[in-house]
Parts: sequence; C-alpha cells; structure tokens
Amino acid sequence: MSRYQPPLTLTPRMLALIAEISEQIGQLSATDSSRQTPQLRRGNRIRTIQASLAIENNTLSIEQVTAVLAGQRVLGLPKEIQEVRNAFAAYECMPDWKPGSRVDLLKAHELLMRGLIDECGHFRRAGVGIYRGERLVHMAPPPSRIAHLIDDLLAWLDTSDWHPLITSCVFHYEFEFIHPFADGNGRMGRIWQTLILSQWRPVLAYLPVEAVVREQQDEYYAALSAADQMAESTPFVEFMLNALNVALHEAINSESLIDPVTDPVTDPVERLLRALDGRSLRISDLMAAMGLTHKATFRANYLKPALISEMIEMTDPETPSSPAQKYRLTESGKRLVSRWK
Repeated sequence: MSRYQPPLTLTPRMLALIAEISEQIGQLSATDSSRQTPQLRRGNRIRTIQASLAIENNTLSIEQVTAVLAGQRVLGLPKEIQEVRNAFAAYECMPDWKPGSRVDLLKAHELLMRGLIDECGHFRRAGVGIYRGERLVHMAPPPSRIAHLIDDLLAWLDTSDWHPLITSCVFHYEFEFIHPFADGNGRMGRIWQTLILSQWRPVLAYLPVEAVVREQQDEYYAALSAADQMAESTPFVEFMLNALNVALHEAINSESLIDPVTDPVTDPVERLLRALDGRSLRISDLMAAMGLTHKATFRANYLKPALISEMIEMTDPETPSSPAQKYRLTESGKRLVSRWK
C-alpha cells in the first residue's frame, strides 16, 4: 500500500451524489450500445475539448473546433488551433495509458503541449504562483519536490481502495495543488480524471463533464481555493461529483447522446439535411425553409449537432460569424440524404 493518503472528509453529500451518479451510469450504460455511434462519440469528444480549452481562455467555438479537426482552414490564433489538435490527439491516446504511470502522465503532457511550451513532457523547473487577477491564490510546491509528490500521488492512485468516483476527484485536486508542469495543468487534471473514470466505466470516456465545469467555472476555482484553505480536497470533491451528476443528467434527459443522424423519426438534423439537399443556405434562409423562428433553439438542436457529426460544413470556415456565412452538405451528408431518396 502507498504510504501517502490524501486528506479527505467523507460527507453525506458525497455519499448521496455517488449513489445518484451510479444509478445514472446504470441507465446510460443500458442504452449506450444502441445510441453511441462513432459520429456521436466524436461529437461529445469535440464538446469536451472545446470546453476544457475554453476554461484555459481558448476562444475557438464548437464550429471552429469541428472545422479544425475536419482539416478545414480556420481564422484563429495559431496557438489556439494547435491546442485543439493536441487535445484531440491526447484524448484519442487515452485508452493506452495507465492512470498510475508517471511515464504515461509525461507522455500525455507532451502530446497536450507539443509546440506550445518548451518543457512539454517534463516537470517544471521553476516556482509558480496561481493568480486570479492581481491576487495570489495558490503557491505551488517548489520544483525540487514535484517528482516525489507526483510519485506518491500515483502510488496512492494505483493502490487506493476508495470508490473510483472519489479517487478520480481527489486525484484531480491533488494534481492541481502540486501543479507539476509549467503550463497545461488544468487540462491535464481533467483528462486524467476522465482516464480514471473511463477505466472504471467505459461509458464515461465520452461524457463531456468539462462542458458543465466550463459553465460553472467560477465555482470550479472557488472549490479549488476552498480546498486549499481547508488543506483537504473535500470541497473540490463535492463540486466535481456534482458536475459529473449534472453531466450525466443532461446526457440521459437530452438529445446530446441520441444519434442525430441515424434516428429517422425524432431527429431534427434529418430535417436540416433534407433542407440543404443540393444547395447552400445562410442561417436565416435555412430556418425559413424549415419553418423555424427561434435562432438559439435552431443552433442548439439542429445546426451544432449536424456540424459536430460532420454532416454539414461552413462554406467559409475561416470567418464563422460572417453574415454571409452559408452551410452545405458534406460528402457524408450527401451520401446519407441520397439513401433516404
């Protein structure tokens, strides 16, 4: 057994959340095999990447991230485009990694930060303080202690008999506390928590919990600060368990995990694909052709799922917000529509 034991107080709220999360995982697993297609898994992976990078101030939208990964030219900062490519490569390699391996941890960081910092794949060599505006909120341990602290944490992770939901959250907090890298610590903590959870329940590999964290970003940082002040991970564990619970609830009770291409009855995307058959249209013209009036609903339920599943594409991906932007079927979209005829 590892000698190191991260400090934690188990609370009634944690136990209640674990019970609810476990129940929802059961519901999701029961339907997952029939609902999760490769396009849908890719779509959820794109949502995960976009949200995790947005937490780190990457400004690319879902549409732009989708275009980058489809090999299209996107008007954006080269650094942000590189972050997207790196993150996708890292998440694709995730099934090959062992959570308790320092070698794999460094490999993951090298992939995530390749071409972005000089020290990718290596622990930081300088001290670091975490600031929110002008205020210092966390002084990370000195570089001389990083290797020892990470090895202790990984040894604990490898031998812990705590519930995987608790273990993954505790690891996430402890990792952020150590802050072992010069940059990329936030996205590394999130991908490693996903790795731990996915090896417990594979259905969690594609759950976009990062999107919930992005929506509650202030609370995420507040939970980290509260845990620092208490000198234990309890507030952060409660926050992350709640975020997982919310992500599962949204997945089960929305269309986010229902295949937007192969469901011929309820799928709003089918209507969109049929409306685009043989033509390119602006959003306003496309909505008019479909008899729709609410733009936010159209974007959320029709346009974004079709873009993410790569059934449609922008005619001008370099300027996604252009008033003249039009949308057209991709080759995959054309093939699907032709099968419906």
